[in-house]
Amino acid sequence: MPLKPSTTTLSALATCLLLAAAAHAQTAAPAAKPATKAATKPAAKAATRTPAAAEAPLAKAEGEQLAAAAMTHFGDYACEFNQTVNISTTPKYDGYVDVHFKTQTWTMNPVLSSTGALRLEDVKGRMLMLQIANKSMLLDTKVGQRIVDECVHEKQRVQKVADAGNVAAPR
Repeated sequence: MPLKPSTTTLSALATCLLLAAAAHAQTAAPAAKPATKAATKPAAKAATRTPAAAEAPLAKAEGEQLAAAAMTHFGDYACEFNQTVNISTTPKYDGYVDVHFKTQTWTMNPVLSSTGALRLEDVKGRMLMLQIANKSMLLDTKVGQRIVDECVHEKQRVQKVADAGNVAAPR
């Protein structure tokens, strides 16, 4: 007649198996940790050593982008709180512009919107410079706020004065 193990025997056997598995995991884990750290550290160091010039080149600008770039007001913009923004051509890529604010520079793609506003869109997707007839503003699209507003280029200042002269006097 076959013997049936008691529940006490099964519990003891299960406990032994769990303890053996835990002991095996503890002895195997320390050996795995140094290998993991050693493998990730050189990769992290290699990533920090990669020069910024290794970034993918920008797409060649064509028709609409080149036309929008020609409409950009290049030079200095006087902004609120005595801040300045400067827009210049990107030396390496025709049809792109560089927007400089404080210590940062963003390479941007000029896009003419259906409303007539000129959008300078950061090629990395973070910043946006909006240029309308009488002012410009720099926006951070990731956090959804203006970085600097009331930026006026000399050509926009002339437009603002011309618009003020064309306003009908109130009755």
